Amino acid sequence: MADFNQTIISEFRANGGHVETAGFGDSLVLLHTTGAKSGEPRVNPLMAIATEDGWLVVASAGGAPRHPAWFHNLIAHPAAAVEIGSGEVVDVVATSLDGSDYDAAWAAFTARSRAFESYAQRAGDREIPVVRLTRA
Repeated sequence: MADFNQTIISEFRANGGHVETAGFGDSLVLLHTTGAKSGEPRVNPLMAIATEDGWLVVASAGGAPRHPAWFHNLIAHPAAAVEIGSGEVVDVVATSLDGSDYDAAWAAFTARSRAFESYAQRAGDREIPVVRLTRA
């Protein structure tokens, strides 16, 4: 997975945020987090939905039974950054959504890509988190 992510990150940076690999197009951001255990900087490409004050991202991990590492990083260190296609890096604060906020955000993601519905089925009992990244 690390090699795939690095390929996506390199393509994102080389093409102003546009990624042809896997058909991502212009829907990605690069999330910069601090490792929950290591304290080391981490970067993950994620599909994002822009909002008035930041972005929404989903910790789907492709429907894996466990949350992705970047989600645990955000829980431990909610101060993070989002790199956008222009190369700008924006400081953000992460908040895991629940209730009606979660429902609306999840609906927005499934409307964008039916893959999220299959991820939810594969995840079994794990509720896939949706995270709001608000400009700091």
